[in-house]
Amino acid sequence: QVQLVESGGGLVEPGGSLRLSCAASGSTFSLYAMGWYRQAPGEQREFVAASTRGRATNYAKSVQGRFTISRDNAKSTAYLQMNSLKPEDTAVYYCSADPTGLGLNYRYWGQGTQVTVSS
Repeated sequence: QVQLVESGGGLVEPGGSLRLSCAASGSTFSLYAMGWYRQAPGEQREFVAASTRGRATNYAKSVQGRFTISRDNAKSTAYLQMNSLKPEDTAVYYCSADPTGLGLNYRYWGQGTQVTVSS
């Protein structure tokens, strides 16, 4: 069982930045693929970014060039750096883990952290 705890959400003005963190339990974090998803009110959860076991990354088109996913395996923590934030980025952000490392089956999820972009 993997436990994930997100932090770093909050209220930010358009154009601002936030960095989300996702701390994972367990000693095999380096083997996981880590993903970030988000869900806006009344919308389905959508993919934001992912980092595979081999450190390959991919992003949703809506965030490419503005968001960066990274990981610190020594700290068992994944990050999502969000720059140039827009009101449409407002959502609950969830991190997820795929123990296979491939990013095809995210079995574990955090509780989510709220990000609100508003002036």
